[in-house]
Amino acid sequence: MARKLKSDKLLFLVTLLLVGASVVMVYSASAVLAMDRFKQPYLFLFKQITWATLGVFLLALMMRIDYRNYKQPVVIWTALGVVVAALVAVLFSPPINGTRRWFAVANIGVQPSELAKMAAILFTAAILERRMDRIDEPSYALLPIGAVVGLMGCLILLEPDFGTAVSLALVAGVMIFAAGINYRYLAALFLALVPALYIVLMSASYRRRRMLAFLNPWSDPLGDGFQIIQSLIAVGGGGVFGRGLMGGIQKLFYLPEPHTDFIYAVISEELGLIGATAVLICFVVITWRGLRIASRAPDRFGAFLALGLTMMMSVQAFVNISVVLSLLPTKGIPLPFVSAGGSSLLINLLGMGMLLNISQHASSSHA
Repeated sequence: MARKLKSDKLLFLVTLLLVGASVVMVYSASAVLAMDRFKQPYLFLFKQITWATLGVFLLALMMRIDYRNYKQPVVIWTALGVVVAALVAVLFSPPINGTRRWFAVANIGVQPSELAKMAAILFTAAILERRMDRIDEPSYALLPIGAVVGLMGCLILLEPDFGTAVSLALVAGVMIFAAGINYRYLAALFLALVPALYIVLMSASYRRRRMLAFLNPWSDPLGDGFQIIQSLIAVGGGGVFGRGLMGGIQKLFYLPEPHTDFIYAVISEELGLIGATAVLICFVVITWRGLRIASRAPDRFGAFLALGLTMMMSVQAFVNISVVLSLLPTKGIPLPFVSAGGSSLLINLLGMGMLLNISQHASSSHA
């Protein structure tokens, strides 16, 4: 076994900075809301501190586990079985805000779609490691990945959660692209998916309304365009230096879910362009260091696993920030490491721990 060196210090530091910012900004964004709804202004703060503490402990643990253990068939198939069972079970749970994305385990909310990302990445990395040399044989290399990712994606769509399903497929697609698949297969897949995506988008009235609101939010400023408009007001109202921490206005019952999906808008309003840019730079660093680790991994599995984990975080951050800036239609995707929520924070910190473990082996193999 290669001698382990220290993990990527910059990547570790940036992750801790985002988690620390999360605790502060979740409190700032949620205090008034929590007081109004639950008479407990510190409710979401205490929850976020708890999740952050557990997540950092999980990150530290995963940093010490050799990533090559995860390619064992018993690990991968157990993960897939648990995730598929959870995705099916959540469909029979009571709806929350019209969706079935969570269920409670010991009074703790669990979001199976977050677990699905990790299971899909592990499975795809393991398949590509063994079958990369015959990647252009669809039935041999692509069919297993398509079947597993497609099954989980369809179950996630039934919740419904269109954004997460698309993100899952996109991450798997990037991993397959990196394996060297012929461009004609990608072109054929894209052409086949376009009508399917159109049907999915148009099949639900709320998705059609979101698309129309994205194109022209002012056509329904008090309805479907409300979120986008309030988000843009928050971002623009912050200026260069912001209104100051706790000084935001749009979070005061104007901006829906300010502590989760739209926390970047609160950051932009309170910390201004400087604070928003700092957060953006953190995700650029995560993407850069993650791709660097993937390129220096000592084996194929480590390379594909590092790529998948990096894309999982980067794609999610890109979509969330783009929604806040009205560059994409509204999607219920949280900002990694920053938004309130236990499942997303734990899974992303678990993934970061795995990525940092790969960096140890990557460093030693290129010493």
